Amino acid sequence: MGGRILEEERRRVVESLIAEGYLRTQAVVDAMLRVPREEFVLPKYRRFSYYDTPLPIGYGQTISALHMVAIMTEKLEAGPGQRVLEVGTGSGYQAAVLAEVVGLRGHVWTIERIPQLAEYALNNLKKTNYVDRVTVVVGDGSEGFPPALPYDRIMVTAAAPDIPKPLVEQLRDGGRLVVPVGSKWIQTLKIVVKEGGRVRVESSLSCVFVPLLGKYGFKELSVEDRDT
Repeated sequence: MGGRILEEERRRVVESLIAEGYLRTQAVVDAMLRVPREEFVLPKYRRFSYYDTPLPIGYGQTISALHMVAIMTEKLEAGPGQRVLEVGTGSGYQAAVLAEVVGLRGHVWTIERIPQLAEYALNNLKKTNYVDRVTVVVGDGSEGFPPALPYDRIMVTAAAPDIPKPLVEQLRDGGRLVVPVGSKWIQTLKIVVKEGGRVRVESSLSCVFVPLLGKYGFKELSVEDRDT
């Protein structure tokens, strides 16, 4: 599928997300218009790049549906010049969207537990010219990434059984954390706001994400979990 057709589809789906109320902030609209999702999906799914659905990226992981990327980015309320940590790099698409939002003066650190996916994401970010604003790290995202703290914003793109304590600790005062919390099969999107040393937690919509594995996430999946 040609680049011009994909650009038209990208604009069409963004307009649809605006009409449906998922996209409200101009900075997020602009980010999703600029980032070519087709460069972050596997070649065999390229023609489905702008279908509003999750797509497999290998290793039991997916690239989120476009409406969920819009929701998560809007809820994060990131802005120019901010330092953002993303937990769960996947193919790198969400990190690229965040990089557009924080701009050239900001930076995104994104952590992925699967080395092969981290390499895949890094290659995708290189070919789309985001590596100056995005640092890809391999590790346990449930523990955050202490070397670059504190963060203005933290986004978790995998489901945690509870809000990981290290992520709250790594937030700057005035910071904001968005994380799906619940079981391995259904979660509630939680927004954590840190103000004056106090932590406020708000509940948003129901959602479904792959499990966050690690010290402050779920333990390794069983054979039964992998087969479902």
